[in-house]
Amino acid sequence: MSNSEKLVSVTDGPQPLAEKEYTRLKWRMLLAAMFCYFFFYTGRQTFGFAIPGIEEDLGLSKATLGAISGILLWSYAAGQMINGNLADKWGGRRMMAAGAILSTILNWFTSFSTGANSLALGWGLNGYAQSLGWPSGGRVISNWWSHKERGRSFGFYTFAAGMASVLAYVTSTIVVDTLDLDWQWIFRAPVLLMLVGGVTFYLVARDSPAQAGVRPPASHAQTAEEEAADLAAAGDGEGSWQRYKAVLRNPKIWSAGIALGFQNSARYGLLIWVPVYFLGDNWKKADTGINPLWISVALPIGMAVGALVNGQISDRLFGCRRDRPIILFMVIGAVMAMTMYAAPLSTTTGIVVLFLTGFFVYGPQSSFWALCPDIAGKRLAGTATGAVNCFAYLLAGVAEILIGALMDSTGNTALVFPIVAGACACSALVALTIRR
Repeated sequence: MSNSEKLVSVTDGPQPLAEKEYTRLKWRMLLAAMFCYFFFYTGRQTFGFAIPGIEEDLGLSKATLGAISGILLWSYAAGQMINGNLADKWGGRRMMAAGAILSTILNWFTSFSTGANSLALGWGLNGYAQSLGWPSGGRVISNWWSHKERGRSFGFYTFAAGMASVLAYVTSTIVVDTLDLDWQWIFRAPVLLMLVGGVTFYLVARDSPAQAGVRPPASHAQTAEEEAADLAAAGDGEGSWQRYKAVLRNPKIWSAGIALGFQNSARYGLLIWVPVYFLGDNWKKADTGINPLWISVALPIGMAVGALVNGQISDRLFGCRRDRPIILFMVIGAVMAMTMYAAPLSTTTGIVVLFLTGFFVYGPQSSFWALCPDIAGKRLAGTATGAVNCFAYLLAGVAEILIGALMDSTGNTALVFPIVAGACACSALVALTIRR
């Protein structure tokens, strides 16, 4: 509990609310987090669109650019482990807003890069700034939404992240295609939206019902497992080390983190390298009738819809079991990725299969994020989310380097799809051990 929460509860005391009034407030907090995160990926998922321009302008290889992309992911991973814990300590509202502001500044810094070193420095620091966002928003949502609605609420939150990918793809395509601007403007123009989102979130959101001066209705009581997790965390103390110890000693956190790591490797393999694939010679020569870059937008649209659907079915179809929808989507995602690689697809079927690949590869994210507070309880939601996401980006960073090197050595950008399929299969196998 932050100092501001303690002040409200001690002086005025949280006031009980009727179900209808509380529902309005919890939706306000969810929508505020969604609005802010809707713009976050304009600060980190635009790199693939800049790669061709950077290659030509700065003379860097795909292997080098893959390594720089990996540096961002590793910096993001380290930041997740640190900032998830800080969100539990200081509250998610300030952390998320600060991340949006810092990332905007660092994107502009990156745009002035003159070589590999300056590009890696700016993009790596930006990875840390970006890491302030996701666990902080998840912490706020966990405080306001009950366990039985967590798949739904995190489904909407992850849907916003998926739509953020769409926004990043669309704004980047406008910069390089419609406006025909240099690659530097990919890091300058779209991120101004993120700045607006961060300031708006700070003004609208509150970290918890206690900070807003209200008390949730009885229907929002915690489950027995959550109460036990919170009591155990409280018994360990409120320090950072105690929070880390409470989270990392839970084997389900490790299983969730490794499974998410493979899933995230597949996700970023698609997000970073699909634009490069569609900018390749085969699609440039194809008589598609539209710019191939616009075809690639089907990928993040599928991701956004998949996240929304997966979160809903984890609550409604699988009775809050998170492992089952994760495994189901990962298996089908592997099949879709191999279809993209091996099947002779026309433009229309290519768009459909690319949409479905994004749908099934990204969809399980909503179940993974609902799983974190399910396992660790609301008290440690930020720390658990950060720890699991740390695993996710450590593995994704390794995958980026391997993909970039493989494309340099073979010249075949389509190889991203079998790599994605293999990562999906590994995620499904590890998810079998979660059983939650």
